[in-house]
Amino acid sequence: MQHATDYPEGHKWETVIGLEIHTQLSTHSKIFSGAATAYGAEPNTQACAVDLGLPGVLPVLNAAAVEMAITFGCAIDAEIAPYSIFARKNYFYPDSPKGYQISQMDLPIVGNGHMDIEVDGITKRIGITRAHLEEDAGKSLHEDFHGLTGIDLNRAGTPLLEIVSEPEMRSAKEAVAYMRKIHELVRYLDISDGNMQEGSFRCDANVSVRPKGQEAFGTRTEIKNINSFKFVEKAINYEVERHIEVIENGGRIVQETRLYDANKDETRPMRSKEEANDYRYFPDPDLLPVIIEPSLLANIKANLPELPAAKKQRFKTDYQLDEDSATTLTASRDLADFYEAVVNKSGCDAKLCSNWVTGDLLAALNKANLEINDAPISAKRFASLLARISDNTISGKIAKQVFEEMWQNDVTADHIIATKGLQQITDSGAIEAIIDKIINDNLDQVEQYRSGKEKVFSFFVGQVMKQSQGKANPEEVNKMLKIKLSS
Repeated sequence: MQHATDYPEGHKWETVIGLEIHTQLSTHSKIFSGAATAYGAEPNTQACAVDLGLPGVLPVLNAAAVEMAITFGCAIDAEIAPYSIFARKNYFYPDSPKGYQISQMDLPIVGNGHMDIEVDGITKRIGITRAHLEEDAGKSLHEDFHGLTGIDLNRAGTPLLEIVSEPEMRSAKEAVAYMRKIHELVRYLDISDGNMQEGSFRCDANVSVRPKGQEAFGTRTEIKNINSFKFVEKAINYEVERHIEVIENGGRIVQETRLYDANKDETRPMRSKEEANDYRYFPDPDLLPVIIEPSLLANIKANLPELPAAKKQRFKTDYQLDEDSATTLTASRDLADFYEAVVNKSGCDAKLCSNWVTGDLLAALNKANLEINDAPISAKRFASLLARISDNTISGKIAKQVFEEMWQNDVTADHIIATKGLQQITDSGAIEAIIDKIINDNLDQVEQYRSGKEKVFSFFVGQVMKQSQGKANPEEVNKMLKIKLSS
């Protein structure tokens, strides 16, 4: 254990963080039973006899959960165990009616892998120790029970993939970056919806500190069940500060499990930290070992989707996108697919499509708190709007008006442009007539411009656009005004 007198004064502390991420797998049924996994059912309506561990029932392994675990392992370049077993992790807790949890201990299905993260422009590789399959527990409910606790066992038996990192993160910022990368990946692979509000993706953070330069780890504490990126960062930062304060004030860090209270922005003790032998692990006698055939592994590897890093690089190369745009567009597989559909259907410049998707579209989605799949504008309709910008039917400014109308109503860009008379004026003769009139009506401003006050130029552009009700082609206006005002 750490003690303040063990270290010289004036040393600097180094943070050591490891994450255990629990992601619910998107199977239709539970890992050892045929009960449904859909979220939101009435309490205790989706917990069958197997999930409850009633006498005489036997678990049957869900093959889809195994394939999803292998898929994840292949995506992080991990070792896939050809032989793995399930064990019973024994503990009593009200939301675990069997008195044990079926998990994996000595022989997990996924072994050593890695995930690359980027923080402040620096890329760092984080080792992944293992990823093992297990069943989720039920859920304790403390609200609306007048001082009592309610138990909902619908979640009991839902397949979980627990992803355990090496203790290689050195700041809360790195931990959040790593967690975001794992979240992005499981959604890309379509093995989890990653819904943190519903508990589909959550993590335990193991935190300790040590003097810089020391190899031995300090005593760690574990912060349980954190379900947002924001709270992970805040919980870790609080715990690091608490460790340092305790040690520097002459105290010792106690190895324990703690909970993060978001309302008070603090952690508090939950229970003493158990070791593996406290759980009395032993092989589950009701489940056979899992044998992974080479043909299954080869098939999963062959059918992996394009992974985020590869897609990002392709977007930069094929579409000539900058780093920030490529990062934003590949943050989710659905958004990346939407963007590519817009590029292909519109036939427009890829950068124009990128600007509109990362700009107006994402802003509207964020404002409405919607995901891309819930957008009221399909990729096809959005592409038709950009096509009208590209062929100069409308200007970018008018396109924003059309976009707002399309967002509110299920109509095409062409319909809005036609019914509201928004088509851009590209006829040079019509634009010239407007410019001539404005120049003749504003001779003082003409003299100011010709005497060197170039800022007056924007006045003329504004007048032309106002006179044309925003329909004059901006490029044509700028070009013609410069000629007229200079002659």
